[in-house]
Amino acid sequence: MLFASDCRSFPERAKRQISSPRQPSGESLSLVRAAGSPSYNKQTFQAHVRTAFAWSCATPARPEEKSILATIEVPRDLDAILDAAWEAARNVPGYLMESEARLLGTIAACAPTTGAIVEIGSFKGKSTVMLAKVAAHYGLGNIVAIDPHNSPELLDPAASSFQDFLNNIETAGVSSHVEVHRAYSQDVSSGWNRPIRFLWIDGDHTYQGAKTDFDGFFPHVLPTGVVALHDALNVFSGPIRVFVEDILRSDEFGAAGFVHSIAWSQFRPRDGKLFHRQRAQLERVAERLIPFVKDDQALHGLTKLRFKLNRSRVPRKAVRPQEWVSLLNRAPQA
Repeated sequence: MLFASDCRSFPERAKRQISSPRQPSGESLSLVRAAGSPSYNKQTFQAHVRTAFAWSCATPARPEEKSILATIEVPRDLDAILDAAWEAARNVPGYLMESEARLLGTIAACAPTTGAIVEIGSFKGKSTVMLAKVAAHYGLGNIVAIDPHNSPELLDPAASSFQDFLNNIETAGVSSHVEVHRAYSQDVSSGWNRPIRFLWIDGDHTYQGAKTDFDGFFPHVLPTGVVALHDALNVFSGPIRVFVEDILRSDEFGAAGFVHSIAWSQFRPRDGKLFHRQRAQLERVAERLIPFVKDDQALHGLTKLRFKLNRSRVPRKAVRPQEWVSLLNRAPQA
């Protein structure tokens, strides 16, 4: 039977999302789509789910099995493409470090499944440009960029980052590779029915905001796809709590890690248990940050020093593409 009991959770989440889509809450902002954006109906999405789960459920997983279905290979020209993409993105205003941008490009190029690349939180387009440059080169489809463009970072409450965003993706030459949604994520997720290969969450950093972003789109992430959250090691409650509570503590996920302040993990419902020990080790150091950031308040004095001391224990160095892929290709002991 295709949807066997040991891998039922993802298909059931997906089927519920298709059959009973959530209604938008509040007033939805206008939706802007780039020309040529694909559309998927219920039958198409279910076909994607069945295809992706064929490897998960067609045969039972053996206890001794320690590798994924196929070895992931890094494109030979990826380093050069990441260099060019960062050159286009580096001067776009934003809060993305070079090591983080290169990780995003690596995930986009190497995530071993099909589906959309979804970005929640675009601001002025720094990560959008990085992702779109890589996606355009490898023919991965348009980047789905979701943002109401009314960030609290803007000094004027009436101001918007939308025009700057449009100007920046135009200057970078990627506007035709970006599907733009000027909307809140929940207003897009309520009607979303496409499979996702890479879910990049960099929107509302409160716990309610990050949890809403994750819950709205994760049901569509295909097996072997990747979820990443920005600012998980900064003073925000949402990204770190979602990463620890929904990802590191779930055996549906495999390899996981941090690069600077990005937290990432691969969705592996079939063999995520093989990575349990690695995730548990990361959880032990990451969960210590939650009490410091639970109220989303600035830290001062000794509390700030204690937060930084605990953060210093979290491994978060930059990784090259070959290193990142090796984490996915090699399953440690459970």
